[in-house]
Amino acid sequence: MSLFSHEARQLKFDVLREVARRGFSGKLDTSCVDEVAVTLIPTNHANFRCCVYKEREIIRERCRMALGMKPNIIRKDSNSAHQIVHVLEAACDGCSIHKITVTDNCRKCMAKACMASCKFDAMHMGSERAYIDYSKCKECGACVKACPYSAIVQSERPCIRSCPVNALSMDQDGLAVIDESKCINCGACQAGCPFGAIEDISQMVPVIDTLNAKERVFAIVAPAIQGQMDTATLPQIKQSIRLLGFEDVFEVAIGADAVASYEKDVILKHKEEGVKVTTSCCPAFVNMARIHFPEVFEKNVSKVVSPMEAIARYLKKHTGGKVVFIGPCVAKKQEAMQDFSVVDYVLTFEEIAAMMVAKGIYPMAVEPKEGDTASTYGRGFAIGGGVSKAVQEAAKEDGNAEPITAKYADGAAECKVQLLLMKLGKYNEDVLEGMACTGGCVCGPATIESPIVVKKRMAQENALIKDKTIQSTLKEFDFSDINLHR
Repeated sequence: MSLFSHEARQLKFDVLREVARRGFSGKLDTSCVDEVAVTLIPTNHANFRCCVYKEREIIRERCRMALGMKPNIIRKDSNSAHQIVHVLEAACDGCSIHKITVTDNCRKCMAKACMASCKFDAMHMGSERAYIDYSKCKECGACVKACPYSAIVQSERPCIRSCPVNALSMDQDGLAVIDESKCINCGACQAGCPFGAIEDISQMVPVIDTLNAKERVFAIVAPAIQGQMDTATLPQIKQSIRLLGFEDVFEVAIGADAVASYEKDVILKHKEEGVKVTTSCCPAFVNMARIHFPEVFEKNVSKVVSPMEAIARYLKKHTGGKVVFIGPCVAKKQEAMQDFSVVDYVLTFEEIAAMMVAKGIYPMAVEPKEGDTASTYGRGFAIGGGVSKAVQEAAKEDGNAEPITAKYADGAAECKVQLLLMKLGKYNEDVLEGMACTGGCVCGPATIESPIVVKKRMAQENALIKDKTIQSTLKEFDFSDINLHR
């Protein structure tokens, strides 16, 4: 059964499942790279690429990433241990290498406007249509604008087009290259590549090893997990995770309630001082500020930890066990590597689902186990604008008459605009909520289900706790002795 209509994502899932199976059975070593490639492509018939050997090499690279290694052996494209997103060299050859292309619409007209517009002598007229000498072409686009038939098109690789910080380019061989000094590990290029040629390194194997060793391991699940696994409810999903060997499962939304309560005090204090504040829940947004707007990062980005970090610190203090975050975000893997983080490992929804399938656990059929819940405001952190609403609600519950104004930056492109305005001193609201994924975490690169479906399922399930307040969560989970400062 396929989880994804995107065949590259399904192949990635299949690799994760096969690696998880071998991991749980204790039969995992480097030889599985070749073994999985043959298991998934057992015949000599190629389905997607030029030959079966190419397809198997792509599976090998995917397998290396599932094992927690970098995909490329020959090309050393990464220097940082904190770089999560990488290019699969074998898979990155399906796109057109040329940005400017002459199409069949060329009429070989007498005006020759394309040739006249080119300042580099790269445009010439052939026997049937115009053609480009790419050794001279500078991809300026002048010929595109000049052609009266729109017969010359300018296109951009989906990965390059999707990157909000211009961290992607092409090398001399036409392969995508990530500039780690610019990359915010948001996963936009990963989600945008139609060939699945950009992926994130997995931490699934060390998690499985820890579970196999019967260590105390606690899972914390992002609010966006609601509705991700067919019709399974959140209690069914949590119980399914316990069946994998986790001692217990907690909602990150509990940490979100704590962050909202703590954040509102920080915001009100900064408001008195005339300083604007940005949220710090989205790691890709924080990376964008840190790398591309360092002045804003130092002055305006909230020093409050993310909900993931908040609940992890709570569990570390009260249980002493290891903590594994499960969410839709690949940038969270990088966040967990920071010096301030106490999170041990990060898994995506794809990875936890692969682990469940590997163990024969199907959430829809699991008997649910009810437990502590967060407020709908904490769970709302998963949807764009939800962080601001939670902070405003926390202020209201605390009796603060002073209103907190906020603006939501929906997606990385809008985040850039608002951060620039803040840098220039032209941002007018008290708070800037930035989410690198348009629509919020429910639209993250490692989600399984459609955001529309997820939002509907979330609304139905959360209606049962619509009257629960943020303060009621904090009575059940006392964060008063937990340091929530980054």
